[in-house]
Amino acid sequence: MEKALKHKFLVGETVLFTASNVARPAASGTYEVIRQLPTDGDDFQYRIKNSAEAFERVAKESQLAAC
Repeated sequence: MEKALKHKFLVGETVLFTASNVARPAASGTYEVIRQLPTDGDDFQYRIKNSAEAFERVAKESQLAAC
């Protein structure tokens, strides 16, 4: 039987975001998980928000770490 994959981070959790140099530039730092998103094929995604920014970002689980 296949093991169901689960998101590593919960909504409301504070995480450390490390921006990818390949994608659009982004500010690394601490963010709040706003929403869990489906996988993009190989990695879960999250909608995250930094309190110093007026917008939300989408980040892959591999770009996030627990604070």
